Amino acid sequence: MTKIKIEGRPAANASLALERFSQKLYNRPGLNVVGVVELRHVERTQPAPDEDKEQTVTLRMTHLELANPEQEDAIRQAMEALYLHRSAQGTLGEDGDITLAERTIKLTGGMLHAVEAARMRVSVRHWADQARRALAVENITVAEMRHELDAVANGLETVLSAGDPDEDEG
Repeated sequence: MTKIKIEGRPAANASLALERFSQKLYNRPGLNVVGVVELRHVERTQPAPDEDKEQTVTLRMTHLELANPEQEDAIRQAMEALYLHRSAQGTLGEDGDITLAERTIKLTGGMLHAVEAARMRVSVRHWADQARRALAVENITVAEMRHELDAVANGLETVLSAGDPDEDEG
């Protein structure tokens, strides 16, 4: 796995945002501030194949905006949504029904868009894994691969049409 490093000194734009909060951070040790950050890839290290070293990517903070106290909740909600989208878990049944993990359901907070985002992530992960399993079969025939690809396409269509009123009219 590639190791990530953050370059020590933020770019000028990011430093300007931090300056506004410098005294407040100094006066209150352990204070957390919430913000939005942009990172830029500035360097990579690719060891030779016979070296026992990790490949690395170095990033620099190129832009940063920190929230005022009244803005923090909105930024935290965005962070929670991004975390949910990255980490949603559940299972996909034989009939295409998706069961979200209890932890994922708690993260959605009952918000319909969050539930749908989690459903989509779980189903796409399932069908991506299915495609990878098919690709891993040695000496698979063209007919077998077509069958596997058709199963993935049908599965994705089932997920997309879940709850679609037009699908019931057929």
